[in-house]
Amino acid sequence: MDTHKESVLIISPFFSPNTGGVETHLTDLCEYMRKHDHKVIVSTYQPITTKDSGKSIEIKKNLRISRMKWFGHNMFPKLEPYPVLEIIYLFPGLFFQSFFLLLNHRKEIDTIHAHGLVASLIAKFLAIIYKKRLVMSMHAIYYLDERPFFSKAVRWLLSSFDVVLALAERSRKDLISAGIPKRKIKIYTQWVDQSVFKPLNRERCKKELNLNYDFIVLFIGRFIEKKGVKVIIEAASMVKSNIKFVMVGDGPLSENIKRVSLKQENIIFRGRVPLMHMPKYYNAADVFIIPSQYEEGFARVTLEALSSGTPVIAANKGCLPEMVTPSVGMLIEPSAEIIAEKLDYMSRNPHILRGIRKNCRPYAEKCFSENNTKLIEDSYRVV
Repeated sequence: MDTHKESVLIISPFFSPNTGGVETHLTDLCEYMRKHDHKVIVSTYQPITTKDSGKSIEIKKNLRISRMKWFGHNMFPKLEPYPVLEIIYLFPGLFFQSFFLLLNHRKEIDTIHAHGLVASLIAKFLAIIYKKRLVMSMHAIYYLDERPFFSKAVRWLLSSFDVVLALAERSRKDLISAGIPKRKIKIYTQWVDQSVFKPLNRERCKKELNLNYDFIVLFIGRFIEKKGVKVIIEAASMVKSNIKFVMVGDGPLSENIKRVSLKQENIIFRGRVPLMHMPKYYNAADVFIIPSQYEEGFARVTLEALSSGTPVIAANKGCLPEMVTPSVGMLIEPSAEIIAEKLDYMSRNPHILRGIRKNCRPYAEKCFSENNTKLIEDSYRVV
């Protein structure tokens, strides 16, 4: 039996306490690795899309996190449509921090694990100097088959990586279209701590959160247009008043949602809430909604909702069709009209919703457990 323990440098522009699915995934990955006696060093920025900040140097058993303060708070969402500007913004500080971390720990580090394209560019240059194994995780779909120049750049970038981890089949096809060899691409699925996200007493959760409503539709995520926030607000104006939309998250549209909630009684603005309260919100909801307006790379909140036993209404885009089956939810074209129609149907047919709810937890236990870490762990090893 192989008892070798890995030492990994994780490079990511985004990490806790910045909020988002990537950040939560990395926190879980680091916790898994260090508890299994692997050593992890993280090179990241202080939060650049939220106002929180973490320790510049955070050290736990088998884990060291270096967070570099960077300029341009909330600039990243504005640069997302412009990949070149995004690279210019994110690359410099993270490169130099990662360079010196690797210089100081070069004898310990076996593998560099890059998250996203900017981190991959940094890792590619570092590997020229330090000759380390390279692993990359994709967290988005880039429509590479429709963008020839960008496709060539991605092929050049990832050509030297030993393993490229794609989040789902849609992501794998995206990479294959760019010419990445199939043998390098592995499909992995994220997981959640199912001792935390689990079914709880719904009425008690509603009472504790002061959400004593007949029918609750929950959204958790970044308050940006491509996540479907504006579509939710429009749909809320079309449904019966007993259907309440609870909005949890943070982002550029926070103030807009807050203003609308003061005028529209069925929109309940909660903003950011502590992670410890999230399971209660999932359990208080009748359905969870994720009406993404783009090809969603992955939606971790879907895993959390299903693990909590809550049915999901999801956009039929990106990786979501691979995550949500008819047994645990519904895939829809994410327009305001269709959202309103489906929610009205579910609120009038509680027996159907109860049947779906029963399937959610067993489905999550089968598909989204900590067993999914093995593929990532194995990617660090030369086989």
